[in-house]
Amino acid sequence: MDVLDKQQIQSLQDQLLRLRTELNEQLEISEQAAGVVTLDQTAVGRVSRMDAMQQQSMAKSTREKASSKLKKVQAALQAISDNDYGYCRKCDELIAFKRLQAQPEAQLCIHCQDKVDRQQ
Repeated sequence: MDVLDKQQIQSLQDQLLRLRTELNEQLEISEQAAGVVTLDQTAVGRVSRMDAMQQQSMAKSTREKASSKLKKVQAALQAISDNDYGYCRKCDELIAFKRLQAQPEAQLCIHCQDKVDRQQ
């Protein structure tokens, strides 16, 4: 197959739109959790404060991952608008529909992604 058909693209676009909504909601919710930890040890005990700092760190990491994925989702939606969706950014081959169903924001085919993963 040389191209994705209209029904496949519409299905993937719907999936990307849902994913974008979920990521935006996740970013809104996690914004408060990633906020500054209070230094007042009378308000929060030392162990509780350490726990809060660890939770803050995890929230920041989660936010960074969600933000990065959101950028990929937005790039995929733009690629759909530009009629350039579904092609590998390295080899320009069509990305398999099953891969896009599992990861609609994928920018690389499975072979190029495997090469990138092995280099890391």
